[in-house]
Amino acid sequence: MGILEVKGVNKRFGGLQALGNVNLSVQEGSVHAIIGPNGAGKSTLLNVLVGKLIPDSGSVMFDGQSVLGRKPYEINQMGISRVFQTPEIFGDLTVMENVLIPCFAKRDGSFRMHALESVRHEKAIFEQAEAMLDDVGMLDKRGMHAASMSRGDKRRLEMAMCLVQEPRLLLLDEPTAGMARADTENTILLLKDIRTKRGITMAIIEHDMNVVFSLADRITVLAQGTPLVEDIPENIKGHPKVREAYLGEAQV
Repeated sequence: MGILEVKGVNKRFGGLQALGNVNLSVQEGSVHAIIGPNGAGKSTLLNVLVGKLIPDSGSVMFDGQSVLGRKPYEINQMGISRVFQTPEIFGDLTVMENVLIPCFAKRDGSFRMHALESVRHEKAIFEQAEAMLDDVGMLDKRGMHAASMSRGDKRRLEMAMCLVQEPRLLLLDEPTAGMARADTENTILLLKDIRTKRGITMAIIEHDMNVVFSLADRITVLAQGTPLVEDIPENIKGHPKVREAYLGEAQV
């Protein structure tokens, strides 16, 4: 049994079958990539995993508990954090303030926004935020306003905001989308470092195959909402069903 178990998940939007009998098992401590051509159902599956969409049938269990029908803060409380395709940060706040907010997040879904003024008097929380920024290589930018940073740095900041909550599962929606190659390589290194230091389980949706094959232990390939194959990266690269789904080996 994996820490995340998806069984028999189906989802339709009118006449469109977005997901068809999807089964997925993500082992604790692993990096599991979900790939597929446009329209394969990757985003729909991710939205089911975080409780944003309720499937028509099937189950999604995290560490033995269903995630279906739960509010976002309840999903977070269970130990699941999500990194969005476009970094979700507070652009009008400093880097440090962005990390302090989740440090003070209540488990009932509200934020103690007043903490931004008082937190400097609470040494342990402030040191926790500093240590996290140091881990992602952003301590020297703690006083910068988040909106002024590069996309790569915004991604690092978003990672820090997720990790400071100590999740057990990190869901990443195309974490390198829109990045220059240098930022992409830095993000790969960051994710490898996070895994080594923290042992966090990761599920990644990603189009960049360099990212997928650099990080993943196992890969699930979707096409038209249905899993085609799941295997280790070495076997996925030349799999005939994968080549067919991507309309040519060069795209895989």
